[in-house]
Amino acid sequence: MELLLLAIALSMDSAALSIANGARCVNLTLFKISKIAFIYGFFQAFMLLIGYFLGLEFIKYVEFIDHYIAFLILVILGVKMIKDSKNQDTLECSIDLSFKLLIIGAIATSIDALAVGVALSFEGGSIVFSSAIVGLVCFIICIGAVYIGRYLGETLEKKALILGGILLIAIGFKILISHLFDLNI
Repeated sequence: MELLLLAIALSMDSAALSIANGARCVNLTLFKISKIAFIYGFFQAFMLLIGYFLGLEFIKYVEFIDHYIAFLILVILGVKMIKDSKNQDTLECSIDLSFKLLIIGAIATSIDALAVGVALSFEGGSIVFSSAIVGLVCFIICIGAVYIGRYLGETLEKKALILGGILLIAIGFKILISHLFDLNI
């Protein structure tokens, strides 16, 4: 359940961009929608992997405070997402842009996955499975988000970021509480 919530939270930046694309580019084909969703999902999964392996390099130095680091990373990212929802400029449709710019957008929306990957390295578990779930969930959410954007427009962009921020903060608190009180939640 925690992995699914994490995947949803990490997908919210990509979902916000997908909603914007759907709102501004109402004539997208299923192929173009799938292409965007695949790029966003791939980069969410890939950045999670990179962060995880970077974190493994440092875990021996910070093992005794790893839960505090994971908590801080997740809370800071969550607060940043909520703050960004209030300051977010209008996003342009990236469909008319080059493939290179789509990749840049995907990287920009998956930077938080890099930081979460570092936090996950402190927790252990199967990173390949986690990355696959995050990528798949992001792919599915982004496809739905484009269609939602077609019908409900820009107002949902900000709400997606707020939801993602709240989920990241909640997961951060869960990690901290479970380590401080030796709970298995």
